[in-house]
Amino acid sequence: MPVNIGKPIWKHNGTWMRLLASERLRRSSQVVSIIGQNAYIFGGEVQPRKPVDDQLDVVSFAGAPSHHIKSASTAPSPRVGSASAVLDGKMYLFSGRGGTEMAAIEEEGAVWSFDPASWWSLIKPADASKPYPPARSYHCAASDEKSTLFFHAGCPEKGRLSDLWKFDVPSRTWTQAADAPAPERGGTSIAYSGGKLYRMNGFDGTTEQGGSIDIFDVDSNSWSTKTFKADGNDGPEPRSVCALLPIRIAKKNKLLTLFGERDPSSLGHAGAGKMLGDVWVYDIEENWWTKLEPEGSDGLPDPRGWFDADIVKAEEGNDSVVVHGGLGENNERLKDVWRLSF
Repeated sequence: MPVNIGKPIWKHNGTWMRLLASERLRRSSQVVSIIGQNAYIFGGEVQPRKPVDDQLDVVSFAGAPSHHIKSASTAPSPRVGSASAVLDGKMYLFSGRGGTEMAAIEEEGAVWSFDPASWWSLIKPADASKPYPPARSYHCAASDEKSTLFFHAGCPEKGRLSDLWKFDVPSRTWTQAADAPAPERGGTSIAYSGGKLYRMNGFDGTTEQGGSIDIFDVDSNSWSTKTFKADGNDGPEPRSVCALLPIRIAKKNKLLTLFGERDPSSLGHAGAGKMLGDVWVYDIEENWWTKLEPEGSDGLPDPRGWFDADIVKAEEGNDSVVVHGGLGENNERLKDVWRLSF
C-alpha cells in the first residue's frame, strides 16, 4: 500500500537547542534512554572497536542542563552497538559487541536493567532451557510501556538477522515472533505505537534500505508493509544507523525519524559514509510524511549516523526529542546533546 502524499501543510517544524557538549560524551554506537527528565547514556566508542568504560552518564534537563557520571561494581561490560528501551521507569539493555575480539556479547538471554532508584541488575530468563535470541550488535529495541520489550534484527557473529523477539519482564520469558520482511539487516530502527511495531531502514550488507514502513501487529503476530517514494521529497531517503521514535504532537500519535548514514564508507566500520541531517514526521492515521525544517538559535546539529535518541514525554502538550553523539562525515565522534522541541 503506498503512502498518501496528498498531505496538508505541517505547522510544527520544531526548534533545536544545544543542551551541552562534553569531551566525556564524545562517542558513537552508544545507547540513550530517557527516564523522566534525565537521559541515561551507556556504552559506545571513540576509537573504532574500542568500547568506552562501563560507567553510566546522566544528562539532566529538568532545569539548567547538567551532566554527571554514575559508576559501581555491578554493571554491563563495556560494549558498542547495543540496544535499549524504557519500561516502567527502568532502562533495559540487551547484548552488543565488546571484548578484545569485538564479538557479539552472549549472556544466554539475560537482559540488563537499570533502575535510577537503585542500580544495574541482570535479569535472567526464568527457564534457561527455553529458546532465547542469539547475541548480536546493531540491533534495535522498543517497549510497549506495559510489560513487554521488543528486540529486532542486527548482526550476529556472521551475517545479519530479521528476527523479532518479545521479552515479558514480569515472567522473564522470551517469545519469538514472526520474522520481519526481507532483507535481513543491521542498523535498522523500530518504534511501538498503538499496539503495533513500526520498522524502517537499515543496511543489508550491500545497500541502505528505504521506501517502506514494515508494521508488526502484536495481536495477530503478522507483518504488513506500506511503501513510499524515498526521494527526500515525498519521503525520507534510504538510510541506516538512524532513529525512529514514537512521538505525540498536536494531540496525535506520529513517528519521527531523523539523521543516519546514506552511503556506507569503503572503510566499513572504521570510516564514515554520507551522513544525513534531516528530520521527518509520519502521520500514522493519515498515512503521510512531512519533512521538518527546525530552526535554532544555537544553530543546527551536524549530520550524523551511529548516534542515539529518545523521547521526552510531555504530560500535556507536545513531546520532544533528545539526540546525543554519533559519527560525523569527517569520521569524528560527536560530543553534543541536542533537544528538538515542538
